[in-house]
Amino acid sequence: MTRIAIISGSTRPHRSSQAVAAWVLETGRELAPDGVSLELVDLAAYGLPVLDEPVPAMSGIVEHEHTRRWAETVGAFDGYVFVTPEYNHGIPGGLKNAIDYVFFEWNDKAVGFVSYGVNGGVRAVEQLRQVAAEVKLADVRSQVVLSVYTDFDYTDLDLTDPTTSGVFTPASHHAADLAALLDEVTAWSRALSSLRPALVGQR
Repeated sequence: MTRIAIISGSTRPHRSSQAVAAWVLETGRELAPDGVSLELVDLAAYGLPVLDEPVPAMSGIVEHEHTRRWAETVGAFDGYVFVTPEYNHGIPGGLKNAIDYVFFEWNDKAVGFVSYGVNGGVRAVEQLRQVAAEVKLADVRSQVVLSVYTDFDYTDLDLTDPTTSGVFTPASHHAADLAALLDEVTAWSRALSSLRPALVGQR
């Protein structure tokens, strides 16, 4: 079984990433190749502080329990789909922080991106591709690009209720993009699998 994590990349109140990640999970389970298990990973549930490990993740030394918990989660998967908004031309701070907490657990796996924003989140993904390369993630070409103008309805957003985030109403053509993304993440995750046991042995 190939396990792929759908990582919800925003941690703020009223975040839309939960609705988008839920769509990726539900739609993806219908479209993913055989032998693929998709699971939702919500960064907000981990409560990671601003990176507080005393040495870089590449050292392999871990001091804090919250780091161990996050490392175990990341390490359990063969590939990832990051669901990310774009904040001020870039990556959400919480997502970058979570990536920086671990290193070896990302290595030699595949990642795809589902982004949203005023410009579809594409500039955040361009940054994420650079970060992914540094932690030895293989990023796939196919991407789902969602617009806040056409794929979301904020009519009923209630600012007094932090659980509300408007309504996610994705256009139908996004399903084909998601299918292509999952095909590529699956293929690359499986192709890279032979490298991962050797790496674990070195640690």
